[in-house]
Order: sequence, then C-alpha cells, then structure tokens
Amino acid sequence: MSTMPFDAIRLVLLIPLVSAGVLALVTNYRWSSRLNVVASLVTFLASLLLLVHRPASGPLVQIDDLNIVFVVLNTFVAFTTSIFSASYIEHELETGRLTPVYLRFYHAMFQFMMFGMNLALVANNIGLMWVAIELATLTTILMVGIYRTPEALEAAWKYFILGSVGIALALFGTILVYMAARPVIGGGLPAMAWTILIRRVAEFDPSLLNVAFIFLLLGYGTKVGLVPLHAWLPDAHAEGPTPISAVLSGLLLNVALYAVLRFKMLLAANPHTFAPGPLMITTGLVSLIFAAFMLYRRRDIKRLFAYSSIEHMGIIAFAFGMGGPLANFAGLLHMTMHSLTKSAIFFTVGHVAQVKGTQRIADMGGLSVTHPALAWALVISVAAIAGLPPSGIFLSEFLVVSSTFARAPLLAIPLVVGLLLAIGALLVKVGGIVFGEPRGNTAPDKASFVPFVAHLAIVIAAGVWLPGPVVTWFHNIAQLLG
Repeated sequence: MSTMPFDAIRLVLLIPLVSAGVLALVTNYRWSSRLNVVASLVTFLASLLLLVHRPASGPLVQIDDLNIVFVVLNTFVAFTTSIFSASYIEHELETGRLTPVYLRFYHAMFQFMMFGMNLALVANNIGLMWVAIELATLTTILMVGIYRTPEALEAAWKYFILGSVGIALALFGTILVYMAARPVIGGGLPAMAWTILIRRVAEFDPSLLNVAFIFLLLGYGTKVGLVPLHAWLPDAHAEGPTPISAVLSGLLLNVALYAVLRFKMLLAANPHTFAPGPLMITTGLVSLIFAAFMLYRRRDIKRLFAYSSIEHMGIIAFAFGMGGPLANFAGLLHMTMHSLTKSAIFFTVGHVAQVKGTQRIADMGGLSVTHPALAWALVISVAAIAGLPPSGIFLSEFLVVSSTFARAPLLAIPLVVGLLLAIGALLVKVGGIVFGEPRGNTAPDKASFVPFVAHLAIVIAAGVWLPGPVVTWFHNIAQLLG
C-alpha cells in the first residue's frame, strides 16, 4: 500500500462502508437520500484521485490498468443512480408502494452494495474478491425484495438460489486455482494474490487451471446473466426497485465479468492451458441470440431491458472470447458504454412506469403525447443501446463485428443476425410505447433528467470521438488480456 495517509484506495472502500453504518441510523428519508448522494459523490471524487496517483499494490488490494477503469465507472454510475434514486423512491413513498418501514435500511444497503463491488474490483486476493462479490450479491437480493409483494419475494428467492449455486461453483474454481498455485508459491496469502499469481502462473499445473476456469466461468457467469444461467435476472429487474435495476445492469454484471477476465488472464499466461476463447464465444453467441428472440415476447418494460442486458453481456463475452487487441478493446469499450447507456435507460423507464402507473408495455402507448420529454429520453436512450450511430455502442459493436469478419468470417453471420434481431425488437417495442393512442395514467412528470443527460452525453461523445489517452489506456489493457 502507499504511504500516503489518506490514499484514494482506502477512501473508495471506507467512504461507502462508513456511510452504510451512518445511514442505518438515519430514519428520515429526505436526510438519508441526501446523505446517500453526498457519500456517492465523495466516493466518485476519491476514485478520480486514482487517475493521478496509484497506490502501490499490497497483499489484499491493488490498482492497475484493468481495474481502475471499472472503479471510476462503478463510482460514477453509483453517484448518478443515487440522484435518480432520491426522486424515484420519494415518488414510491408518496404513492404508498413503499413504506418507511421497508425503506429503513435502503440507503445503508445501497452503500454497502457499493462497498462490496468496489472491494471486488480492487482486491489483490482471489478469496477476498469472491467474498466481496458475495457481499454485493446478498445486498442486492435484499433490495430486490424490498416491495414485499409475493412476486418481489419470489424474485429475490430465485436470485438467492441461483446466485448461491453460482457462487458455490466460483468458490470451487477459486480453490482449484489456489491448489494449482500452492506447490509453486507455497501456502497462505501469496498463493492467492493476483500480482504473484500472474508472475508464476506459467509454472502451475495446467489441468487444474483448465478445470478451475470452467467452474469459474459457470459460477461468475451466473452473476453475469449468461444463458443458460440467466433465469434470475429478468425477475430481479421486473420486481425490484428501478434504481437497483440500474445498478444490476450497469455495475454488478460488469464486476462479475471482471472476475472472469482476471482468471482468463491467468490462463493466457500459461502456455499449456486450453484456450478459453471458444467456450466464451459459444456462451456469448447463445446469450445474444436467445435474448434477441426473447425481446419480441416481453410484455413488461423492465423485463424487456433485462433481456437486453443479457444480449449485451453476450456480445461482451463473445468479444473477449475472440481475443486479440481489437476484440479486447471492443469488449472493454462495450462494457463501459453498456453500463452508462443501460443505467440511463432504467432512469427513464423508472419515471415512465411511475407516470403511467404500470410496467406493462401495452398500457404505455402515446407517451409522446402525454409526456413528450420522457418520450424523447426513451427514444434517444434506446437508439443508443440498439447501437445506432452516433453512439459509443455503435462504435464498440462495429469493432466487434470488424474483428470477427477479419478473423472468423463464419462467426460473424450469427453475430450480425443476433444484433439485427435485437435492434428490430427494441424499435418495435419502443415505437408502441412512444406513439399510438395514449394509454395509462397521465400523472405529472417529476423526472430528474440530470443523471440521464450525464450518461448519454458521454455515450454519444464516445461515438464521435475517443480521447487519445483513453484509446492508449484501453489498448494497453487489451494487450494484457491476451
């Protein structure tokens, strides 16, 4: 660790942890929502310090080119989501869908969830990362069931069961990696530290690493929402509060995939292990095509965008499975752009569902007549997530397709078909919501557009121009991923 008395890595971890303890004692919603925003903002500002000064790696935590991207992204989306959450949850209180009793620990859990995800990203220990992801998962499970309806409790229970199976598989894979490292490095913390593992992994037993990666991909792939391990995700999005949907799609899926990438780096550094690419390509393509078809049958708007998340995580898994500098660069860019765009969509969808009084797509028609500002926000955000230019997702998908055509033209066919199917489904569904006869309630629009504008401004700007330092940074990470 750095000798700085208040180095940024400690702040990124301690601010949400301490804030969670403080917020657990605050019973007034207005005060707790404001404190939640302030805590999230300070954590984000602390993460920006990591761009200026990187603390040295220690036995438990580290900052490197790969995780600093996700730490900054994680804390930024948490900050903007906290702003959206303040107005969204206040409306839920006013309408009686939530009560102060149910919300007693909402903001405390929000900060504790952020602590878990931040810890998973900066952990220099494969066991500590596993624990951190489990902490974040358990916290989101509690928040998914916060409405206490039978449907919400069922969704939380399904998430718990499938998440537990996934995390058990990931634990077994983590143990196998430790067993492979122990004969070479010795027992204890050194055999679990990423910085040491990556230097010595070429000496590990490749058969143990091969089996470990399969369990790790299955385990953490459950958290990513890859098919066929995705069943918890649509229910969790549909029944939980929308701010948690934004965090799940925008952040937690990324954290789980980040864990897979770390272990993929270990396999890439051992010349005798199998290539994980074909396994990730297959899983990614299946997820993409399955989700694209399922989009056409969704009747609930939050379930619609839950399957959109599965589709995009499939694209990302496919890109990293292809490997190489260009595909890895595209995968990193797509992870970043998807996080910003999908959370912006849920910001919009949350307010649309509130003013219409329903999540049923069939009952949301005529949004352009009843709420034109929300209609435009929905159209712009869906155009961005569908990969229409100019958007960062268009650029990242173009790079994925280009890389695939150059290296494996036959694989480009199902990839492009899946992308076109998904675009068609989203445009059809959104067209029905924005246009047509006005349906549903016409409650006044109290939406806060600041988080939405902040996200989409970055996404659209990235589709037009990427700063040189960002390109160099992502290129360096792409080289590391192999």
